[in-house]
Amino acid sequence: MESYVNAGLTTFDMADIYGPAEEIFGRFYSQVKTRSSSPPPVQAFTKWVPRPGSMDRKVVEKAIQRSLDRMQVDTLDCVQFHWWDYNDKRYLEALGHLADLQQEGIIRELSLTNFDTKRLEEITGKGICISSNQVQYSLIDRRPAVHMERFCLDHGIQLLTYGTLGGGLLTEKYLGRAEPKSRAELNTASLGKYKNMVDMWGGWGLFQELLAVLDTVAKGRSCSIASVATRYILDQPAVGGVIVGCRLGVPGAEHIEDTLRSCALELRPEDVSAINGVLQRSRDLMRVTGDCGGEYR
Repeated sequence: MESYVNAGLTTFDMADIYGPAEEIFGRFYSQVKTRSSSPPPVQAFTKWVPRPGSMDRKVVEKAIQRSLDRMQVDTLDCVQFHWWDYNDKRYLEALGHLADLQQEGIIRELSLTNFDTKRLEEITGKGICISSNQVQYSLIDRRPAVHMERFCLDHGIQLLTYGTLGGGLLTEKYLGRAEPKSRAELNTASLGKYKNMVDMWGGWGLFQELLAVLDTVAKGRSCSIASVATRYILDQPAVGGVIVGCRLGVPGAEHIEDTLRSCALELRPEDVSAINGVLQRSRDLMRVTGDCGGEYR
């Protein structure tokens, strides 16, 4: 984690349900503070993903205190709230208590993860101020551009995006490769999930056409397919940041240089036009799967 901070990548995304992620951050940040009287400005975004049940003040306080303890901080930089069942309206009660904790200074930014546009409008209509919504957004899944983007721009809400590299599918590794179908080939949950998205989007043949165009753009800009795919999403109007997965400490899986290159890259109009030429021949995922986050409900 220190190598990321030293490179200028100082924001980490985690969740209460991501195994020991919060504890790992807590140990890291504790060491950073111990070694320096002026530690670097590290940001830690976490999520609260409660099981269905009572959402009274004590339940909410207990969950937030657990994250504070694990992360060894006095204030949570950003809490991204997820809810499994829209029919259970207690998500509004939970968000009301989170908003109160924000007013008390325990939470800096109150955000959402995997909420659709309809519910985003409902929540803000209750007077709850939302900073961001974390959603799937990539060259394959462009659903946020249909309705959510306009709403976010109108209400000062940013999108934090995941799945932008399709679990690794949007890389040179899969260019010219036969379609992976077996569990042995799709050997992570992410690969299986995003391969399903590719299938719904337009299939492996069209996906290969997209990779070929991305590869041409990447070679012309001396960067990787991943950098081009990331930059494309970063350039979308409501996007505040892209979350790129990594395997901490695993050589070749940290992507620091690639990520920095994505930040500096500028796509030319002809690059975007070539990419859009493939995208416009894909299926409308909004019609196939519904708005953002529906795949988690």
